[in-house]
Amino acid sequence: MASRICQRISFIGGGNMAEAIIGGLIANKYSPQCVTVFDPCEERQVELRKKYGVTIAPDGNSAIYGVEENGDHSAEIVVLAVKPQVLKQVAFGLSKAIRTVQPLVVSIAAGIRTQSMERWLLTGNEDGSLSDSDDEAKISIVRCMPNTPALVLCGASGMYANRNVSASQKESADKVMSAVSKTEWVEKEDLLDAVTAVSGSGPAYFFLVLEAMEKAGVEAGLSAETASALAIQTCLGAAKMAASSNDSVTELRRKVTSPNGTTDAAIKTMIKGDVPKWIANGVLAADQKSKELAQQLGN
Repeated sequence: MASRICQRISFIGGGNMAEAIIGGLIANKYSPQCVTVFDPCEERQVELRKKYGVTIAPDGNSAIYGVEENGDHSAEIVVLAVKPQVLKQVAFGLSKAIRTVQPLVVSIAAGIRTQSMERWLLTGNEDGSLSDSDDEAKISIVRCMPNTPALVLCGASGMYANRNVSASQKESADKVMSAVSKTEWVEKEDLLDAVTAVSGSGPAYFFLVLEAMEKAGVEAGLSAETASALAIQTCLGAAKMAASSNDSVTELRRKVTSPNGTTDAAIKTMIKGDVPKWIANGVLAADQKSKELAQQLGN
């Protein structure tokens, strides 16, 4: 993180992704005293406190209002790190605290639109509806779609800010997620479905490619261990080259593909088998599924 100003951050949920972000923040010299966590699992609370020295709150509302242990200061940033299926009920329970404290809300729950979160946080009940007296400007939400490589501080996160988020709040959210991932902002929330399809689900695509490479290496005579080590390091090296080069990935592929050589034979076979088309089809299928899940979970 570029800045070490300590904003008070409260995590609702202490699962793997929450821990990845907490670990990234602490590794970037963020003060543990500025981090509060609530998780319903007592064992998980003890683990996070012991490992990172963060404050543990007895419940979600206390995490937002502030607990005595960290000076009774309310949260400036609240990270909703819960499963999408339970976010509605969690939001209902936190509604009053969020409306009172007015923190920046950062959600890493996949698929839930900011409009749905605003409605749940403003009404606080299943049958509630927005009224003219509801001050929507109090609900500042950044929706984030990280991916699992954030667990090794090498993630990719697509981010979207609703209309209520100030420039300074947007910068704060970016600093939080930059602790574990590269961040890319989108101007339209619908584009987070494409982010989900490309980077959210993307690690699985590469694991599938690695599986195929390893299997082929074994069929060609390598041991499983050697084939695995070579395939993994090759994918890692190729990604680093793509990240550091000014060339497009198309140009990088062209440079490594000598005419009538071994790579050329492999690429021609893959293209003949429509591998690029099937990869693209898979990404588009993930995009469509993300849209469908958002509709279902947001109701």
